[in-house]
Amino acid sequence: MTSTVTTRGQSALTLAFLIALAATLGALFIGEVLGRMPCTLCWYQRIAMFPLVVILGVAALRDDLSARLTAAPLALAGAALAGWHSGLYAGLIPQAIAPCTKDGPSCTDAAAQTVLGLPLPYLSLAAFAAILICLTQMKGPRA
Repeated sequence: MTSTVTTRGQSALTLAFLIALAATLGALFIGEVLGRMPCTLCWYQRIAMFPLVVILGVAALRDDLSARLTAAPLALAGAALAGWHSGLYAGLIPQAIAPCTKDGPSCTDAAAQTVLGLPLPYLSLAAFAAILICLTQMKGPRA
């Protein structure tokens, strides 16, 4: 039974790492290749996501399931920011998203803030939620 739990935990850790890696590479592609500047809320979400790649990647290489304790606060903070951002984008929170600067990006421009028809705030929320689900599946020694 222990090996099944450990294998499931390692699979969840690897999946969490791959999600964080895909989200990070996607954000870098959107910013650096497509030239879309992130808004302030997107920057804050990046601050939460980018370290997760390193934390979860090193943990996956070392089979360290206790890394969930380090990763969880970042994933929770990112999910909270992405949830707020998604609420603003959907109009559920009655406050317009303002551009970062006079000529900066604005999440109210639907064409600039979608990838394959999916809004970036929703994609970010989905990535953080998926990472959190993976973290709950990681059972291992408590640090």
